[in-house]
Amino acid sequence: MTITESVSKKEREGCKGCSADVRVTGEQIERLLSRMKPEVCVTDELYEKRLAACRACQSFAYDTTCMHCGCLVQVRAKMKDKGCPHPQQAVKALWEALS
Repeated sequence: MTITESVSKKEREGCKGCSADVRVTGEQIERLLSRMKPEVCVTDELYEKRLAACRACQSFAYDTTCMHCGCLVQVRAKMKDKGCPHPQQAVKALWEALS
Protein backbone atom coordinates (compact mmCIF):
# COMPACT_ATOMS: atom_id res chain seq x y z
CA MET A 1 0.00 0.00 0.00
CA THR A 2 1.32 3.42 -0.93
CA ILE A 3 1.03 6.57 1.15
CA THR A 4 -1.71 7.95 -1.10
CA GLU A 5 -3.73 4.74 -0.84
CA SER A 6 -3.59 4.84 2.96
CA VAL A 7 -5.17 8.30 3.16
CA SER A 8 -8.95 8.24 3.35
CA LYS A 9 -11.13 10.19 0.94
CA LYS A 10 -12.20 12.50 3.76
CA GLU A 11 -8.55 13.26 4.61
CA ARG A 12 -7.85 14.05 0.93
CA GLU A 13 -10.71 16.54 0.65
CA GLY A 14 -9.30 20.02 0.79
CA CYS A 15 -5.81 18.81 -0.09
CA LYS A 16 -4.72 20.65 -3.22
CA GLY A 17 -2.34 17.79 -4.03
CA CYS A 18 -5.21 15.32 -4.17
CA SER A 19 -7.57 17.22 -6.41
CA ALA A 20 -7.86 16.37 -10.08
CA ASP A 21 -6.96 19.87 -11.28
CA VAL A 22 -3.40 19.67 -9.94
CA ARG A 23 -2.59 16.31 -11.47
CA VAL A 24 -0.15 16.49 -14.36
CA THR A 25 -0.52 14.60 -17.61
CA GLY A 26 2.26 12.82 -19.45
CA GLU A 27 1.92 15.38 -22.22
CA GLN A 28 2.48 18.24 -19.78
CA ILE A 29 5.57 16.53 -18.36
CA GLU A 30 6.96 15.93 -21.84
CA ARG A 31 6.44 19.60 -22.65
CA LEU A 32 8.40 20.59 -19.52
CA LEU A 33 11.20 18.14 -20.31
CA SER A 34 11.46 19.36 -23.90
CA ARG A 35 12.16 22.89 -22.65
CA MET A 36 15.12 21.86 -20.52
CA LYS A 37 18.56 22.84 -21.76
CA PRO A 38 20.76 19.81 -22.54
CA GLU A 39 23.61 21.09 -20.37
CA VAL A 40 21.47 20.80 -17.22
CA CYS A 41 20.30 17.26 -18.00
CA VAL A 42 21.68 13.84 -17.12
CA THR A 43 22.08 11.15 -19.77
CA ASP A 44 19.00 9.22 -20.84
CA GLU A 45 20.44 6.08 -19.22
CA LEU A 46 20.91 7.77 -15.83
CA TYR A 47 17.49 9.41 -16.15
CA GLU A 48 15.80 6.02 -16.58
CA LYS A 49 17.68 4.59 -13.58
CA ARG A 50 16.66 7.52 -11.41
CA LEU A 51 13.04 7.19 -12.50
CA ALA A 52 13.07 3.48 -11.69
CA ALA A 53 14.39 4.23 -8.20
CA CYS A 54 11.70 6.87 -7.64
CA ARG A 55 8.92 4.63 -8.91
CA ALA A 56 10.00 1.95 -6.44
CA CYS A 57 9.85 4.41 -3.52
CA GLN A 58 6.80 4.35 -1.25
CA SER A 59 6.77 8.14 -1.37
CA PHE A 60 6.02 8.25 -5.11
CA ALA A 61 2.45 9.49 -5.67
CA TYR A 62 0.14 9.94 -8.65
CA ASP A 63 2.81 8.54 -11.01
CA THR A 64 4.42 11.98 -10.99
CA THR A 65 5.02 13.42 -7.54
CA CYS A 66 7.53 13.05 -4.73
CA MET A 67 5.73 13.18 -1.38
CA HIS A 68 8.80 14.68 0.32
CA CYS A 69 9.27 17.80 -1.75
CA GLY A 70 6.23 17.92 -4.04
CA CYS A 71 8.35 18.00 -7.18
CA LEU A 72 7.54 16.33 -10.47
CA VAL A 73 9.82 13.33 -10.29
CA GLN A 74 10.32 13.16 -14.05
CA VAL A 75 11.71 16.70 -14.05
CA ARG A 76 13.86 16.32 -10.93
CA ALA A 77 15.35 13.04 -12.17
CA LYS A 78 16.43 14.72 -15.42
CA MET A 79 18.38 17.52 -13.73
CA LYS A 80 22.11 17.08 -13.06
CA ASP A 81 22.17 19.23 -9.95
CA LYS A 82 19.24 17.58 -8.15
CA GLY A 83 19.33 14.76 -5.64
CA CYS A 84 16.81 12.63 -3.83
CA PRO A 85 14.89 14.66 -1.20
CA HIS A 86 14.00 11.62 0.90
CA PRO A 87 14.78 12.29 4.58
CA GLN A 88 16.32 8.85 5.16
CA GLN A 89 19.97 8.80 4.12
CA ALA A 90 19.78 5.12 3.08
CA VAL A 91 17.12 5.90 0.47
CA LYS A 92 18.97 9.00 -0.75
CA ALA A 93 22.15 6.97 -1.09
CA LEU A 94 20.46 4.51 -3.45
CA TRP A 95 19.45 7.30 -5.83
CA GLU A 96 22.79 9.07 -5.60
CA ALA A 97 24.77 5.86 -6.17
CA LEU A 98 23.31 5.73 -9.68
CA SER A 99 25.30 8.80 -10.74
